[in-house]
Amino acid sequence: MPAPHKHAHLRTPPGVILGILGVSAAASALICWLVYYHAPTDVAGTQLRSLPLVNAVLNGLATVALLTGFEEIRKRRVLQHRAAMSFAFIFSSIFLVSYLVNFTLHGETHFNRFNPWWPFYWKLLASHIVLSTVALPMILITFFLSLTGRFHAHKRLARWTFPIWLYVSVTGVIVYLMQAACH
Repeated sequence: MPAPHKHAHLRTPPGVILGILGVSAAASALICWLVYYHAPTDVAGTQLRSLPLVNAVLNGLATVALLTGFEEIRKRRVLQHRAAMSFAFIFSSIFLVSYLVNFTLHGETHFNRFNPWWPFYWKLLASHIVLSTVALPMILITFFLSLTGRFHAHKRLARWTFPIWLYVSVTGVIVYLMQAACH
């Protein structure tokens, strides 16, 4: 039986969890405000028109990094796993900033409701939105646990975080492709 890790007995300070949940809630509230209340500043789409494509590429890169990280940890290559997951975190963080900029400038992208793909698109987008809201605090807490050496807790949470994060990244690309095909 392996010896327990030296940080296994440590509990995550409630203030850290509350801080992560607060940042996550603020990010979600900002996105809701941008979607429902903020008037886009560039309705004509003359500035940074390629941001949706950039966002899809960032989601694709995050997907590759997530799958690489998963494979590396299965091979017990911890340093390579850490590097891959750090890249996934970086790509997803840049995505979030770019996504917020895109919404600020251009507002919401509308999908043609008369398109035969509409029922599938709506369900996919709804699941993507709900799970992205759930994923953000999970990703931050999972990273915190890793960075503080709480690998047992990190592993327990990562089993849930990984598939949700992967789903959000993959569906982000699919949503972009569906929107691009309809415009």
